[in-house]
Amino acid sequence: MEPEGQVPDVVEPFTLGPTWKRGPDGKFVLPEYTLGWHCLAWTRTYLQHYVGKAWQYTPEQARLTLWWYAMDPATNRFLWRDGVIQRLKGWGKDPVVASWGAFEFVGPCRFDKVADEGNEWGVKPGQPLGVQHPAAWVQMAAVSQDQTRNTMTLFPSILSKRAIEEYRIDLGKEIIYADKGRARIEAVTSSPRALEGGRPTATYPNETHHWLESNSGHEMAAVIERNATKSAGGQSRTMAITNAFEPGEDSVAERTRDAYEAMDAGRAVDTGLFYDSLEAPPEAKLTEAWIVPTLKAVRGDSVWLDLPSLRASILDVRNPPSRSQRFWYNRIAAAEDAWLARYEWDACKREDLALADGDEVVLFFDGSKSDDATGLCACRMSDGMVSALGVWQKPANWPSPNSPGYVPYRVPRDDVHGVVENAFARFRVLAFFADPGSGQDDDDGEMYWDTFIDLWGQTWGRKLALRSVVSGPKAHAVRWDMRDPRNQETFTEAVKRTHADVLERTLTHDGHKTLRTHVINARRRTNRWGVTIGKEHRESARKIDLAVCMVGARMLRRMILNSPKRAKKKTAGKGRVVVLR
Repeated sequence: MEPEGQVPDVVEPFTLGPTWKRGPDGKFVLPEYTLGWHCLAWTRTYLQHYVGKAWQYTPEQARLTLWWYAMDPATNRFLWRDGVIQRLKGWGKDPVVASWGAFEFVGPCRFDKVADEGNEWGVKPGQPLGVQHPAAWVQMAAVSQDQTRNTMTLFPSILSKRAIEEYRIDLGKEIIYADKGRARIEAVTSSPRALEGGRPTATYPNETHHWLESNSGHEMAAVIERNATKSAGGQSRTMAITNAFEPGEDSVAERTRDAYEAMDAGRAVDTGLFYDSLEAPPEAKLTEAWIVPTLKAVRGDSVWLDLPSLRASILDVRNPPSRSQRFWYNRIAAAEDAWLARYEWDACKREDLALADGDEVVLFFDGSKSDDATGLCACRMSDGMVSALGVWQKPANWPSPNSPGYVPYRVPRDDVHGVVENAFARFRVLAFFADPGSGQDDDDGEMYWDTFIDLWGQTWGRKLALRSVVSGPKAHAVRWDMRDPRNQETFTEAVKRTHADVLERTLTHDGHKTLRTHVINARRRTNRWGVTIGKEHRESARKIDLAVCMVGARMLRRMILNSPKRAKKKTAGKGRVVVLR
């Protein structure tokens, strides 16, 4: 980590997407088989920046084109079903999707054959060549007319005279036709009913961070997805463009990012979502020293952005920092009541500090039966590094109660027990607290986790340096019920300390993706002892249980470090005490 106030000469951005992957030689990795080479050649031939200036992508835009049009050589189908490009304001998202829209409109956008030597487009042998769609129907979609206008007004200027003449293009303000109406590009806005049933061949939702339930954005996105799904051969695709969204607004952009991160974490089936983003790294600050090097990293190849103007905007006290984070750092700021921002948690990531067999650790377990997640986290005693050992929650595609043969989801207790056993086998566990949750067992009326928590206490309780309840009728080595007011007070203090540790970068974690999601989902909630964490609302599907486990594990480590027995053990038999006066 850079010392406070010191800024690296070159800021490395946070990236998502295949566009940014590099090989062992340090060069960017390109897809092995892509129609994108034909797209690059066609756009250079038929599009223009202005009269007399042939269309030319930046290297970054060219890589995006190659990856978006990547294909499976076995089936000649596109790899990606839908996609998102998230960039800072002014990067050039509209011109890029306008060029792709033109290619889908009249260009060779569907597989025809494999290129051989000496083809007219100069495409390397073995790469796919395309053919014009027989009935192209391209939609530029938005929830307001102003948003679609940004892209629609580009077509008259980027379509060259040669393209207009060869493809017999009739330029209109809201609908552009070609080949006597056989192909068209149209602007569509928030009228989901009017869109239902259409068969577009390519759709480009614009600024999806503005697509909300209140302006029919959610319904628009659903209709567009259904229309693309029923397309012939499944070759209709959707590419959205967006700035960083405002967390908590439940925009289409936020839902899509959540879906991508769920797929990336393995919590949801990968359905072929292409997501490409270039964002400020976690450590970048909105301070004068950081602004220019960070903007140079985040802008990518869009060198036309005027850095002095952007710097002035960020430093202008009339502009909220959260707005500068979103628009100029392309970084998703925290919701107003968020416990931690994504970039604050990401700044503590240290994959090189993974847990190793034999480490001294403490464990915290948060149990549930079905609705919430069940989680287990470890915290290493030596350095406080936290890691999620397991998480169990209802899959996103679990059948609804109205489905035929519906079976309620239940957390697999035997699987959880296996992970606990493995943790005690691998590590030297000094403490293990388990919150049983509040779910009742369907069969015997007992708490869902009672039997297992008792088993854990009986099996390993004697080896633990710290017991959850030391004496009395409720004495237990492991059981730690968070509904107890005394425990709530203790946990609230742990939340406060953990939050400070993250901001001060004294907490480290191994980058577990579901733990990250649960930390991001956590919201500040006030009780009589201060600020604790909770879900955004009681019925929210955004789980926080691993965040609870992480805080609990940090709490246990602090308890042991502060215990008199620990201090006595560390000082016993080690030299002599010298009193300085």
